[in-house]
This record gives sequence, structure tokens and C-alpha cells, in this order.
Amino acid sequence: MDTASNYNYRVVKQFAIATVFWGVVGMLVGVFIAAQLAWPALNFDIPWLSYGRLRPLHTNGVIFAFGICGLFATSYYVVQRTCQVRLFSDKLAAFTFWGWQAVLVSAVITLPMGMTRGKEYAELEWPITILIAVVWIAYATVFFGTIIKRRVAHIYVANWFFGAFILAVTLLHVVNGASMPASLTKSYSAYAGVQDAMIQWWYGHNAVGFILTAGYLGMVYYFIPKQAERPVYSYRLSIVHFWALIFTYMWAGPHHLHYTALPDWTQSLGMVFSLILLAPSWGGMINGIMTLSGAWHKLRSDPILKFLIVSLSFYGMATFEGPMMSIKTVNSLSHYTDWGIAHVHGGALGWVGLITMGSLYYLIPRIAGKNAMWSTRLVETHFWVATIGIVLYIASMWIAGVMQGLMWRAVNADGTLTYSFVEGVKATYPYYVIRFTGGLLYLSGMLIMAWNTYMTVRDSQPVASRIPTTVAHV
Repeated sequence: MDTASNYNYRVVKQFAIATVFWGVVGMLVGVFIAAQLAWPALNFDIPWLSYGRLRPLHTNGVIFAFGICGLFATSYYVVQRTCQVRLFSDKLAAFTFWGWQAVLVSAVITLPMGMTRGKEYAELEWPITILIAVVWIAYATVFFGTIIKRRVAHIYVANWFFGAFILAVTLLHVVNGASMPASLTKSYSAYAGVQDAMIQWWYGHNAVGFILTAGYLGMVYYFIPKQAERPVYSYRLSIVHFWALIFTYMWAGPHHLHYTALPDWTQSLGMVFSLILLAPSWGGMINGIMTLSGAWHKLRSDPILKFLIVSLSFYGMATFEGPMMSIKTVNSLSHYTDWGIAHVHGGALGWVGLITMGSLYYLIPRIAGKNAMWSTRLVETHFWVATIGIVLYIASMWIAGVMQGLMWRAVNADGTLTYSFVEGVKATYPYYVIRFTGGLLYLSGMLIMAWNTYMTVRDSQPVASRIPTTVAHV
């Protein structure tokens, strides 16, 4: 049923399925390039398969394809349920789906061809960045238009986080995306030198802060209380958490540029705000986990809750590790090593991946007209396969990173380097094999989810998605 009196679940379903599809694609590319680091001959001397071209395809695939499709799906679902109105515009919502898929297909074509701006998480060339901006304006219109026409006076906190993510990404994309086209397929940044680096990492770190943190906290504040059937532990803390996080995150970007040409005071400012960021981050983690108060027993039998709660554990770990690594003395050891890879993937696989998967496992049956996923046992299997994969991945990269940092700065009595760079690469080899194994397990879990999703939605029934006639908490 998809009449004017019902919620629009069609676009939610489209984005949910797209999230699973792009998750498989993005993670498959990640596993392949992880294998290339252990066995370099796997590039087969083909330029399109080289690490330098596939690595941005992997990051774009998991952040903008898997990640943002998941945010589209969950934000469209949550804003309708909590505002008790249909999306502001069905046509604009449909445009955001097809427009975003056009962006992603363009990335799959252009990045392996070497068409890139060379900026982390902002590699796509100028025609595609313009399309991103157009789709994003439509997204903001649909989301905030739905908020404006809500039937409930209160704006639930999950929508605060989704809204902040949408607004911040608009600002970040426009400023960092400013470029001077040289041709249809090549452009140059509007900035130069250290200013370009500063703007890039203001963008890069806040892409982590507002896409990979704020947006997913919107999932936390809706799906954990719903799945646990418990109210948010502290609604007041959720509001304090929101404002503290939103204010602090914007200033932390310079910690990516320690020991560079960036002015020292700017580096120190980034370090200080990174340390302050620990407080609101852990406030949100504690609020989410404590929502299970009185319902801890459900963790034994509910695999969806395992995804949601364990994701918060990885969030707490990553948001402790990040501020610690921003301290200059620690950063002098960790900078440019695989410790950074461990940190990023602890957050990406453990926090972003698990919270998205858990939210979709809640969402998919409901929009498919089912009581549950096709196989609860497969959900449980997915959880354990993914978790073991994450542990193998980040543990191997932690060990490799600390080892690299120590080897690179070890010096002999006469001041010469104790180890050559090649010796460091050789010592890292076994950890790359373990990292590949962990990534392969994580990809296997995603394939399990894809099969379970297919079996759940293949015979889906029209959803009776009528808006309540009386206003109640949904």
C-alpha cells in the first residue's frame, strides 16, 4: 500500500537493499586490495586493478555507498515514524535514491580509470561533485520538510543527529569541493599548499564526525530503544551529548597534520579539542549501552541487540583511541603507520558496520511485511563471523603499527637508522595476511546478510503502513 495516507516505505526499502548490495561491493574491493598488500602480484599489471586506483574505490564504496545508503534508509524511516507523517515529497525522495545510485555508479567507473582529485574521501571529479550537491539539496528538502509538517510537537533526538549530519555534510562538501575545472574529467583544488591540507582534513575528519558518527548516533537513539523495548536511559544526556559533540568535532581536524607545515598552534588546537571530544563521545556510548538496563538478559537470545550494543563498545574504543593518538608524543609513534589503519577500521567495521547491520536487521522485515528476518540463526552467525573478523583485523594492525613506529625511529649509536624501510615491510608481512583473513571473514558475514535479506524480501507483502490516528510514541 502506497497511498497518500501511508508512510513511504518504498524508498526506505530501496535504500536498505542498496546498502546491502554496496556493502558487498565495497568490502569485496577492500579484501582484494588487502590481499594485494600481502601478495602484490594480484594487481596483474593491470592499471585498473592497481592498489592506488582501487583503494579510493574501496573507501568511497564503504562510506558513500554502504554507509550513506544506510543513513538514507534509516533517516527516512525514523523521521516518518517519529513525526507521524509521510515523507515531504515522494518524487524528491525517489530522486535522491536514483540520483545517489548515479553518483555511486559514476565512482565505480571513474576511479579505476584514474580520474581523481587526489583528496581523501573527496576524490570524485567536479561533474560528480555537482550531482552530489543536487542530490543532497533534495535530501535536505525531504528530511527537513518532513520535520516541518510533523504531527508531533517534539522533535525526537534521533532526528537532531540526522539533521546535523545533513547540514554539516552540506557545508563540508561545498567548501572542500571548490575546484577549478581544467576539462570534463580533470580539475584542481581552489586552495593550495598547507591551506589546502588544512581544509582537506577539516573536511576529512568531519566526514568521520558527521557522516560516520552523528548520522549513526541517530540510529542508536531510535533502534536500540525499539529493539530493547526500553526508553532511552537518559534523554537529558542525549541532548547534552548532541550539543557537546556537534560543537567539539568541528575543531579536531588538525590532529591529522601533526609534524607537518601546519602552524604548531593549529596542531595543538586540534589535539586539545580531540581530547575534549572524549567526554561527549563516551557520554553517547554510555547512554546507548545503559538503555539496556533491566533488559540485559535479551542479549543472550537477541542477535540484533548484539549488533547494536557491541557496535557501541567499538565506538567507545575508537573514540578513546582517537584522542589518545592525537597527543603529539603518541602521534610521533603512530603517524603514517598501520596503527592508523587499525583505528579507522575499529570504527568503520566495529562501530559503523555493526550499527548499520543491526538497524537494517530491525528495519528490513518491517518494510517487507514480515515478523522477522528469514533466518534468525543466520543473523547470529553473521554477528560472530563479523566480530571475529574485526578482532583479527584490528589486532594485527595494532601490532604491525606499533612495530613499524618503533622500527622506523630506532637509531644506532652513530645516529644511522637501525632498520631499512624494506626490513619494516618484511616484518609487517604476516600481519597483512592476518588482516586479509579478518577482512575475508567480515565480507563473508556481509554475504550472509545479503542472502538473508534476499530471502526475506523476495516474497514481501505490501506493508500496512498507516499513520496513527492518535499521536503516540512510535
